[in-house]
Amino acid sequence: MNHLAAVTTVALPANFGADLGKGIGAIALYAIVGLVLMLIGFYAIDWTTPGKLSDLVRTGKPNAVIVTASGILSMALIIVVAIFFSASDLTAGLITSVVYGLIGIVVQVLAVRVLEWVTRMNIGATIEKDEFAPASIVVAAAHIALGLIVAVAIS
Repeated sequence: MNHLAAVTTVALPANFGADLGKGIGAIALYAIVGLVLMLIGFYAIDWTTPGKLSDLVRTGKPNAVIVTASGILSMALIIVVAIFFSASDLTAGLITSVVYGLIGIVVQVLAVRVLEWVTRMNIGATIEKDEFAPASIVVAAAHIALGLIVAVAIS
């Protein structure tokens, strides 16, 4: 009796390598776009918030840390949704991600500043305090809430 071992051939699609390379390239490009938008978002928050946020965070001011972290998180939400809903074509997707991301950052910063003005919070004094101030949680919640609103508006 002749026993033949079963031979299984694993074949990849013809364009597997090219598609994989294109996917890796897209990840790298979207990561760069996301990083640049996050930096722009951080500097937009820093520029429009009284005090130098980066210095306040570096020196460990708890309220500055809370406000900055929530601002960065809200910017990330906007950027992630902008990337997720960008066009399927890589070039068009990168362009729409940048445009939606920049518009989202501007709207986010303006909306938070208006909210702070309406509530008459002195955010500059709050973020410079050495001790925790509950008002920083309100500002953080506003950042995240408005980031979610802008993100959903993009979709």
